[in-house]
Amino acid sequence: MCGRFQSSLPPEEIARIFRAKNVVPNYPARYNVAPTDPVLAVRRNAKTGERSLDLLRWGLVPHWEKDLSSGAKRINARVEGIDKTPAFRDAFALRRCLIPASGFYEWKKEGKARLPYAVMPKDRPLFAFAGLWENWRDRAGGKDAPWVRTCTIITGPANALLEPIHDRMPVILDESDWAKWLGDEPAEREELLALLKPRPEERMRVYSVAPRVNNVKNDDAGLIEPLMAEGGTLV
Repeated sequence: MCGRFQSSLPPEEIARIFRAKNVVPNYPARYNVAPTDPVLAVRRNAKTGERSLDLLRWGLVPHWEKDLSSGAKRINARVEGIDKTPAFRDAFALRRCLIPASGFYEWKKEGKARLPYAVMPKDRPLFAFAGLWENWRDRAGGKDAPWVRTCTIITGPANALLEPIHDRMPVILDESDWAKWLGDEPAEREELLALLKPRPEERMRVYSVAPRVNNVKNDDAGLIEPLMAEGGTLV
C-alpha cells in the first residue's frame, strides 16, 4: 500500500514538469502527506485537451457513496481487477490522473515494531503515481451542495528492492506513458492495464528514516533525512 508520501517541489515546478496550464497557489512543501489530506494531481480537461494541476482529497469516494468519510478506506486501489471493481471501474475508464510525489514511505514489520523507510527517485525529481479521481456531492444537501473531488493511488506488487520491506508499492509511470494514461492519446483498456507494472528497482533508492514520520503531525524536511547509526553509518 501507499499510506504516506512527500510533495516538496513548488507547484510552479510541478506544473512545468507536467506541462499543466495552471498553478495551485499557496500549497506548501509537504513531507508527510496523509490520507484525506488535499494532494496535488494532474488531470486532463476533456473539453480543452489541456492538463491542469488541481487539489484533490486523498481517498476516493464514488458518486454513489452517502458519506465522504468512506474515502479513508480507498486511499489505494489495487491494480488487480481495477477495471472491474465497482468503486474504481468508471474512474479507470474516464477519470485517470497522475499524482506527483517527491518520494513515499513504507514500513517493515520486525516483531512488534514497524520500521519506516523512505523511497526516493534516483533519476528524476519526482515520481508520477498512477491515480484515479472522482466527483462526489452530498445528496442530502440537494443541488446546491458543492462538488468534492477525490482521488486514489493505484498500487501493485512490489519490485525486488521493496519486497523485503513490503509486498505492495505505488504504480509509478514513466513520462513516456503520461499522455496515454491521462487520455491525451487514445488507448484501449489492455494498453492502460499494461502500464500498471512495478517500477524498475534501479530507478529508486531506499533508506531507513527516524520514527518521527509515524506521527502525521510531524511534517518537515527532517523526516527524509537518512537514519544514522553510531559512527555515522546508514542504518
